[in-house]
Amino acid sequence: MNKLKQIWRWIDDRSGFSEIFMPLIKHPVPPGAKWSYVFGSATLFCLVLQVITGVALSLLYQPSSSDAYQSLQFITHQAAFGRTLRGIHYFGASAMIIMVGIHMIRVYITAAYKYPREMAWISGVILLFMTIAMGFTGQLLRWDSNGVWSSVVAAEQLGRVPFIGKWLARLLLGGDTIGGHSLSRFYAYHVFIIPAIIFLFVGYHLMLVIRNGISEPPKAGRPVDPKTYRKWYKELLEKSGVPFWPYAAWRDLLFGALVIIAIIGMAVAFGPPELTQPPDPAIIYATPKPDWYMLSIFSLFALMPPNIESYMIVIGPVLTIIILLALPFISNKGERSPIRRPWAIFGSGCVVVFIFSLFLLGERSDWSPNFKAKPLNASTIHSTDQHVVHGASLFYKKGCLYCHKVGEAGGMKGPDLSHVYTRLSEGEMKIRIVNGGDDMPAYGGILSKKDMEDVIAFLKSRK
Repeated sequence: MNKLKQIWRWIDDRSGFSEIFMPLIKHPVPPGAKWSYVFGSATLFCLVLQVITGVALSLLYQPSSSDAYQSLQFITHQAAFGRTLRGIHYFGASAMIIMVGIHMIRVYITAAYKYPREMAWISGVILLFMTIAMGFTGQLLRWDSNGVWSSVVAAEQLGRVPFIGKWLARLLLGGDTIGGHSLSRFYAYHVFIIPAIIFLFVGYHLMLVIRNGISEPPKAGRPVDPKTYRKWYKELLEKSGVPFWPYAAWRDLLFGALVIIAIIGMAVAFGPPELTQPPDPAIIYATPKPDWYMLSIFSLFALMPPNIESYMIVIGPVLTIIILLALPFISNKGERSPIRRPWAIFGSGCVVVFIFSLFLLGERSDWSPNFKAKPLNASTIHSTDQHVVHGASLFYKKGCLYCHKVGEAGGMKGPDLSHVYTRLSEGEMKIRIVNGGDDMPAYGGILSKKDMEDVIAFLKSRK
């Protein structure tokens, strides 16, 4: 034991660990900083988990357009613990977005962004958008049809920005069209560029927390006055402050551990989302469905009148960013208690209800393909004819089932084809398949003559 102490003293003397970390561990925090303060540290726990699982996935993932899809299939279905690893990374990303969202709502409702913590709020806003960007860039790395076309849609929206839109779209995709270079670009965003920005601002955010202290629980009738606040806060800590460890840190550790356990449990129980079909460049009409944290925006634009969509795509995000960044400068003093700030509670509630409602609409969206549609089973096909069976298989593989319902399977974006042969003749069906229409691609140059005949045979059986 004495020998171990001597070794530790030697390491500590040369490394300066105690001088670096002990002031952080022992720095005083205000009394009463309890469970509502744990969401920020839970976000950090999720970030660490994402780094660990991301590094593990990168050891097997192949960031090339020819191998990415198959490498993910190998990780999910063949590699030891690969399914669980992908599930942890997926649910960890979701948990991180939820935790950072709750943390920012708590900070807003308690007005913890007021003097002297304005820069902590600004760095938090940047971290919120970087977290969402991480989720978005990770979606393309699956290199399935949903992830690829989601990125194409995002590039199209960026292209509408006046003057610099085309340049922004090229910056996102790495060129004028999506391809292997786009996968390399998104891999760099997801693995190097965005994480570097996140690490930088997390360090800065934590430094500000140490420098300015954790905001004390708000109290009605105790407004923030920039002229006297620092002196008052210092006296509060000297009089009744408690060391961060263990009096406040144990809640962070306990809640963070519970979040990690929940993430792992969901990963084991449900696994990662199944990949859709590999991307098909021949299908130029698609309406992909993003992951859940982008569904609200997806629904908003889907429901928006087309004549204002181009304007709102630019004005909406810019206005949101300006309001969030300007908030601590517009209101950096005064009451912090939610009791004295009822409009803050009402506004936060309205935003949460609005986002959740749009999310539910996005989940049930009839305007989007159903990329979770499974291949048709024998009871739905109700035929053993090899041409009909092969046609049903092609109907799924070419993405038709994503938009068209057959029996109880498929999407609702296009017409229900459960009994299509009762209203369309063979010739009419062939014309529609060859030429396409509206959001439906033209399959004349995609299907061979035999494949076309088999698809028609399958559709003729739907009567």
